[in-house]
Amino acid sequence: MPRIEDQLALAFVCARCHSKGAHVERLAMSGTGLSRLLEIQPYRYAFVSCRNCGYTEVYNLRMLEGKDNLGDFLDVLFAG
Repeated sequence: MPRIEDQLALAFVCARCHSKGAHVERLAMSGTGLSRLLEIQPYRYAFVSCRNCGYTEVYNLRMLEGKDNLGDFLDVLFAG
């Protein structure tokens, strides 16, 4: 099964310029308190940037990875 980042890049349709295709970067962040002290990074996001105009959307990877059928979710998300 393809990685989530690859699926996002292929399915992306820019909301601003309507071009297809994107560059995806993954970012993990720590919270506050104990998770920050122990350098635990429970917050994971994907930044999806349009290859044409640079418009960027942010997706919570915990939400996407928790879906049983990511393909259907992406179809609904990027249906134009």
